[in-house]
Amino acid sequence: MTRNVTPRRPASLRLSLLALCALSLALAAWLLPTSGINLAQSQANAAPMIQGQQASSSDASGYPIKVFFSRYPVSVESDPRAVYPVQRISPTLAVGTFALQMLIAGPTPSERSAGLFSELNTMLSGPSNCTAPLPVGGPDFTLALNQRGSRSEPGTATVRFCRQLTSPGTGADARVQAEITATLTQFSSIRRVVILTRDGHCFGDSSGLDRCLS
Repeated sequence: MTRNVTPRRPASLRLSLLALCALSLALAAWLLPTSGINLAQSQANAAPMIQGQQASSSDASGYPIKVFFSRYPVSVESDPRAVYPVQRISPTLAVGTFALQMLIAGPTPSERSAGLFSELNTMLSGPSNCTAPLPVGGPDFTLALNQRGSRSEPGTATVRFCRQLTSPGTGADARVQAEITATLTQFSSIRRVVILTRDGHCFGDSSGLDRCLS
């Protein structure tokens, strides 16, 4: 009786196949965690909604905003309401608060050399009368959305300064109002802006009637 005998593979060939399988398994184990991290990062980097508008920045560390400054030269004939936007990246979703902070900080040296300036940069003085979580003084201002003063009003934002505002005149008042209004109304949820002093009165209202609150 004749038996079929399967020829044995050489020992060196068997070792090579085992080594190849082990290498394939190791490579797969190395690649799988990396793919998972990249997927999680791409999901985390998806642009979130900002005030009802999609963020378009490719910078995953923040959200694109504009800050509106005035520009020299200033003359009697110039329009104090004319403002000019510059780009900033907010590191937080509190984009309105950050934009106002950047407005107070003023333009960069290169922007200043192009004539841009912020009236608020020099008008604020003295201590803050707003509470702060840290013992370093309170904030420069508070920002309340959907409020006209203390009254609820959808689409209106109220800025109340916490420090003394010293204005050199009506032209400066108009520039401050234009800078703040343009900076905040870039966000679709804000259509109107009310600006109050640290005492709760309408900024720039020399009548004393607080018309901005009516």
